[in-house]
Amino acid sequence: MPSIVDRYLIAEVAKTFLAIVLTLMLILVSMLFLRTLEQVNLGALNIDLVLRHLGLQLQTSGSSILPPAFFITVLATLGRLAKDSELIALNACGIGPGRVYRALLVLAVPVAAATGWFALVLQPAAVAEIMELRLQQKEQTAQVAGLQAGRFYLQENGELVVYVGEIREREGLRRVFLLDRRGGVARVVVSESGRHGRDPQSEDHLVTLVDGHRFDGRPGEAAFLVASFEEYQVRIRSQEREQRAISKRSAAPTSSLLGSDDLADRAELEQRFGATLSIFVLAVMAIPLVALSPR
Repeated sequence: MPSIVDRYLIAEVAKTFLAIVLTLMLILVSMLFLRTLEQVNLGALNIDLVLRHLGLQLQTSGSSILPPAFFITVLATLGRLAKDSELIALNACGIGPGRVYRALLVLAVPVAAATGWFALVLQPAAVAEIMELRLQQKEQTAQVAGLQAGRFYLQENGELVVYVGEIREREGLRRVFLLDRRGGVARVVVSESGRHGRDPQSEDHLVTLVDGHRFDGRPGEAAFLVASFEEYQVRIRSQEREQRAISKRSAAPTSSLLGSDDLADRAELEQRFGATLSIFVLAVMAIPLVALSPR
């Protein structure tokens, strides 16, 4: 049965913890909302799915918020008690750090359970549902490779710059500009029309320009090659396969990772359990960090 001092410490930590969690949630919601609106702006997400997508993103971030929030809570609460000399009074009454540890661990258990629920159950399910939403959106969207008309896009660390002035019909491009600096030679390619496709084997993006002009050369040199073409195709390497592999592992149920011998699966499993265990580790670390004023 917790004593009056234990209940007092638990109540003080709980009130501060709720305030900090709500503050971090508001910050996280604002950041995720802006990212979600950016995906809507790029045509990668339907506007009707904004709230659903935002809720799933919050589920995936729950296990990342609770451990640092609990650590900050313990530091803030004990710091306030130390500043008001309440910890000194408790020490004078024979209530030392051991009793403080006990009170914190009583609160750390439900927080760790909630963190484990987020990390082991909700997060994989939310990641799987996000992947399903993106797959459905990819099948329904009429946008081309996530590009939006009237904007410049950098690929491959800035080596490839793509600009599409207008997107008409389905996968039809107008006023296309390409700057390809791969291979040490700058290639400027312009065309009034083009089209977009995907390589079914490598899943690379294939942008085909029709009836345009190409200028090859090195900046600062006078020797440039000027040519006209009927069709010019540029391949943009796809990074989606690697991203899907990572997302697929993140979406795997915890039960399927328990018996896996793959190092990546084991790392994912350890990361999920690590979020839960970090609650107790951070609670133990926080108390020695609180300085008591000598009296």
